[in-house]
Amino acid sequence: MQNGKIDKIWKILGSVPDPEIPVISVVELGVIRNVQLIKNEYVISVTPTYSGCPAVKTFQDDIKEQLKINNINNFKIEIVYKPAWTTDWMTKETKEKLRDYGISPPEKNASCPQCKSKKIELISEFGATACKSMYKCNDCLEPFEHFKCI
Repeated sequence: MQNGKIDKIWKILGSVPDPEIPVISVVELGVIRNVQLIKNEYVISVTPTYSGCPAVKTFQDDIKEQLKINNINNFKIEIVYKPAWTTDWMTKETKEKLRDYGISPPEKNASCPQCKSKKIELISEFGATACKSMYKCNDCLEPFEHFKCI
């Protein structure tokens, strides 16, 4: 019975969009580390992408809202910093969703998500968020963000 409820919670969490990149969920981003039942309370472990990430509060609020909408009220969200989040926790499918959305996914060598060109130039080490940098494609001339490998 409890495993079924944990599976339900994972499914709900899989529907909570990343507040900064709405085409992927918080599960796909890799910030949801665990869901477990401890003393009749579901503990959801969340690892922020970095310690100063401004989206953490939004993650928590969105998770709480979705769980309550789905009649799950006996839960707490626990912020876990170890091990530190890494882009390695993103799946290949998640990285493809980023590319389709127009963000170069976390790979050693960035490429233009529009035309796939490697002829790019760094505009700024920081994009809209600290975990992304800004580039310009020298082939199609489109600007784009690259999700940094962390």
